[in-house]
Amino acid sequence: MTLLPVEEALKRLLEMAKPIADGEQVPLASCPARVLAKDVAALLTQPPFDASAMDGYALRAADVGPEARLKLIGESAAGRAFSGVVGPGEAVRIFTGAPVPEGADVVLLQEDAVIHDDGTIGMTFFPEKGRHIRPKGQDFLEGQTVIHKGAVLTPPRLMVAAAMNHAALPVLRKPRVGLLATGDELVRPGDPRGDSQIIASNTYAVAAIARNMGADVVDHGIARDTMDDLDEAIARAGAEKLDVLVTLGGASVGDHDLVQKALKNAGMELNFWRIAMRPGKPLMVGMLDDMIVLGLPGNPVSSLVCATLFLEPLLAVLGGYPAPRREVDVIVAADLPENDKRRDHLRATLERGTDGRLVAAPFGKQDSSMMNILSQSGCLIIREPFAPALVAGETAKAILLRDPSIP
Repeated sequence: MTLLPVEEALKRLLEMAKPIADGEQVPLASCPARVLAKDVAALLTQPPFDASAMDGYALRAADVGPEARLKLIGESAAGRAFSGVVGPGEAVRIFTGAPVPEGADVVLLQEDAVIHDDGTIGMTFFPEKGRHIRPKGQDFLEGQTVIHKGAVLTPPRLMVAAAMNHAALPVLRKPRVGLLATGDELVRPGDPRGDSQIIASNTYAVAAIARNMGADVVDHGIARDTMDDLDEAIARAGAEKLDVLVTLGGASVGDHDLVQKALKNAGMELNFWRIAMRPGKPLMVGMLDDMIVLGLPGNPVSSLVCATLFLEPLLAVLGGYPAPRREVDVIVAADLPENDKRRDHLRATLERGTDGRLVAAPFGKQDSSMMNILSQSGCLIIREPFAPALVAGETAKAILLRDPSIP
């Protein structure tokens, strides 16, 4: 079977994805990082009145001048407005955020004011009309659309939504992802382990990737290498109305690799299987009813690399998120031989050189079972099929696994 190029595999996977359109009303406190399902308009005007931008004195611009001696007639503070009118020759003590009294059209800074012995107010600076006043509606007006459909609700957007007097917001439903690990050899962390068994570690890493992309994750546990167990687990996943079912392991066609067969028996239409990349060749993609099936390799490193390259952008499309920008240019710190027919992803440490450029040092061992090396890696150096040899100091493309400033 011909191996599918990585770019073609990703293209075909994303073509299967239908962005989630259904929304739900969610309390504001539960909205961080959610995606807005509809435009949101202001329920009030902000500021709701002409407000002072500084501490000082509210007065009429017509009274500004070197000979001014203004009578102090009251005070306006935040939450306690002056109820009168500022007339000719009058001023009101005012504080930041307080309503500007009727009749006043300028604020004199307190440090520019002179308090005469008789209590009248003079000035050493002569502000023009409107100075230090935030006009009513300067930020937004009632009925104005401020946050638009498709926006990710960042802290500043949540702040403005609250200021617009929204206690809840319409957001897109989160993608629902089911995880199903497979294999007689697997046990959960902390459970009794036989001599021939290993820990099912993939689930936790892949779940973290899905949750970081805004998905709700349903863990369907570990299915044993029997058709009955797999059939039951797949049926259970189908009943969950998942957007994506991610299987971990068993997607090959060996005597004990039954996942693909079980999925086909359940009605999955296979789109492709096996791609030209290392690690991660036995990637499987299909459609079971309305559920996308993404079969990741059982090998831990292969599984996580494939989840980064395929599950992450898939969830971005489904959930309306911008896809993470992971590809960067790096300086390789070691010679690299020419590559074969599969796209390679070399685990490497990552740091900034003295010139500010990113320097990637590949590990000497790249065995795809070595999780510890992946945990120490800051990036994956990309070696395209048949890429020529590289000499240390030359530039290559790489996939960021974490911010290079994070140890």
